[in-house]
Amino acid sequence: MSRSAHPAGPRHADVLTEGHYSAPAADLNVLDGKVWSRTVTRDADGALTVGGIAVARLAEEFGTPAYFLDESDFRARCRAWSEAFGPDADVFYAGKAFLSRAVVRWLKEEGLNLDVCSGGELSTALDAGMPAERIAFHGNNKTVAEIERAVEAGVGRIVLDSFQEIVRVAHIAQRHGVRQRVQIRVTVGVEAHTHEFIATAHEDQKFGIALADGQAAEAVRRALSLDGLDLIGVHSHIGSQIFDMAGFEVSARRVVQLLAEIRDEHGVELPEIDLGGGLGIAYTSEDDPREPHEIAKALSDIVTRECEAAKLRTPRISVEPGRAIVGPTAFTLYEVGTIKPLEGLRTYVSVDGGMSDNIRTALYDAEYSVALVSRTSDAEPMLVRVVGKHCESGDIVVKDAFLPADLAPGDLIAVPATGAYCRSMASNYNHALRPPVVAVRDGEARVIVRRETEEDLLRLDVG
Repeated sequence: MSRSAHPAGPRHADVLTEGHYSAPAADLNVLDGKVWSRTVTRDADGALTVGGIAVARLAEEFGTPAYFLDESDFRARCRAWSEAFGPDADVFYAGKAFLSRAVVRWLKEEGLNLDVCSGGELSTALDAGMPAERIAFHGNNKTVAEIERAVEAGVGRIVLDSFQEIVRVAHIAQRHGVRQRVQIRVTVGVEAHTHEFIATAHEDQKFGIALADGQAAEAVRRALSLDGLDLIGVHSHIGSQIFDMAGFEVSARRVVQLLAEIRDEHGVELPEIDLGGGLGIAYTSEDDPREPHEIAKALSDIVTRECEAAKLRTPRISVEPGRAIVGPTAFTLYEVGTIKPLEGLRTYVSVDGGMSDNIRTALYDAEYSVALVSRTSDAEPMLVRVVGKHCESGDIVVKDAFLPADLAPGDLIAVPATGAYCRSMASNYNHALRPPVVAVRDGEARVIVRRETEEDLLRLDVG
């Protein structure tokens, strides 16, 4: 089939009258720097390159679908966060966004700490050489075995998430003859996502101990009374993909109020406050995330102001960016398979991956961008829905976007900003093989997480 042989779906003018979709970029060949990693560009032939390597070469060597991670960009973002907060604060990379031994080594070399929330993440961190004292261990239901491993390793902090866990960690720490440094995660009644936040009635969740009804204050009493625990601070987390600092302001005010109550009741000023993560990134051109230095100044100003009002010494601040570091550094590369126009609606573009490598669209109704990257095109834009190859109608990668009307099977398209939660949440649905993660830097590419094979699947099937 020639590149223009199939009938196209609705064009730009048709779609604008519906009022549901944003207009396409003036030139679909232009890459929006907000959603792509910093070394991504187009070469003289119009093909996308990352780290100086063209996607056609990457596809030939590593296959599709595959995640390509811009190592230089990842390291630069680590440094930007570290420099923004400075030596008097702590930056913990949230490993749940994406973790591998190579990433752990990069974090260690760039001076960041690491937040883990499972035994597997802890094992990966320790195996790759992250000093245990630079690890924080989260989770709402840590097993006894996981706590044992963390205490034995000497992790820098365990974030306590329930009354049972307070006793459990204290008992294990005493048995090992140590005082485990801990924080208490409190639910502050603030929920924030993108540009919105709600300041009440959000205690109904599985994480943390609520400020309401004095539960957090009681948790502090119990932690301070146990010899196996060294309570160093309070932790809060208010949401995800946050662009607006207003939610953090309300959260900080409530946490600082708790610190003041602790001082008044116990004569103790806790030295640390962790404001969590959830800072947003650009998935589409409409998203407008803040730079790390802006976030650092805003959070520092908020905490300092609230502490001054409460006549408290300003505690050491910690933050936990995960998506904000790794999200923009990677894209997923697909090969176009079938193209199915639906007259008056849109064109369905099927690729060789899908919800097994990016569940976020199906799970969260997430928005993504997409671009034709193996060449440029002067064809007019058509409205498309990029879908996967799985047996689910919800197997959608990009809900609605514009691609050139001469798109054809065999073309390579890429979805940017897939560094966070895509490989981490990948599955073997329909016995799909999870894609590799390939690090690209200065003209060189190397696999840091290999592609699964059918032998891997069969090896696990012991029946």
